[in-house]
Amino acid sequence: MPRFQIVSDFKPTGDQPTAIEQLVEGVNRGDTMQTLLGATATGKTFTVAHIVEQTQRPTLVLVHNKTLAAQLYAEFKELFPHNAVEYFVSYYDYYQPEAYVPRHDLYIEKDASINEEIERLRLAATTSLLSRRDVLIVGSVSALYGMGNPEDYGHFVVRLARGETRRRDIVLRHLVAIQYERNDFELRLGRFRVRGDTLEIMPAYADLAYRVEFFGDEIERISEIDPLTGEVLMEHISIEIYPAKHFVTPEDKLQAAFGAIEQEMDEQMDRFKEEEKLLEAQRIEQRTRYDLEMLREIGYCSGIENYSRHLDQRAAGTPPWT
Repeated sequence: MPRFQIVSDFKPTGDQPTAIEQLVEGVNRGDTMQTLLGATATGKTFTVAHIVEQTQRPTLVLVHNKTLAAQLYAEFKELFPHNAVEYFVSYYDYYQPEAYVPRHDLYIEKDASINEEIERLRLAATTSLLSRRDVLIVGSVSALYGMGNPEDYGHFVVRLARGETRRRDIVLRHLVAIQYERNDFELRLGRFRVRGDTLEIMPAYADLAYRVEFFGDEIERISEIDPLTGEVLMEHISIEIYPAKHFVTPEDKLQAAFGAIEQEMDEQMDRFKEEEKLLEAQRIEQRTRYDLEMLREIGYCSGIENYSRHLDQRAAGTPPWT
């Protein structure tokens, strides 16, 4: 497993060596809070990089806006070129939450525009966290919002190895189950295509693609390719394909969640009826039953995060995974 290693022509100077030594001691001692003081351009990023290198721990650098996050991401990426430096910020270019105005019986549907490149970077961050230890993630407050269960996410990984026997149709079903789409014409993020005995997959978190060549039910060759030109970049003995979405739920949990969602819906409807809010009761039943139908038929619905507690099988009042 790679270790954090700074690549730089510069060395800590001035107060930096003392600061690094004291902060590393605090981390190893288990201090929960420490403060590094310094004016602008005094090398705080460089100092933190040395702390990361000496402690060798997965690190989250949390900042308050996307602009600063992008700046720090570029700086840490330059300092740690051989390690997994990732970027995790909100992927919404535009977001309008859903709302309901009972007086006018007006429902305003959730509307959002998602930046595909930022979504790819978020998925890359999640993948790195689950697959390696030399990870430094620069994130905004988006990193504190609810996400899918990491245990379920890790269980849905599709692992393929050269020489193993795998039925191609089963592999395709597994890819669909982890939210990949089949498109035999255009290879894009989160899609795969099939041409004869050749399967090409473009992970949702990478800017490259994999070509898996079958001979009957045996995987004969696994190549990393340029998705645009098809040029073979390198050969692999094995690969792992992680889910294309953060919210993935096993079938048994999904089935169990349906009953829990319906029970909560009935309780909320009874509460509205007691308060003589009949329109609200009708609306919540209509919306919930539509979402449940979508979940049963296609495994996904708009606003699925509303049901995350039931899908994760968490008790009421418990915080979500972040």
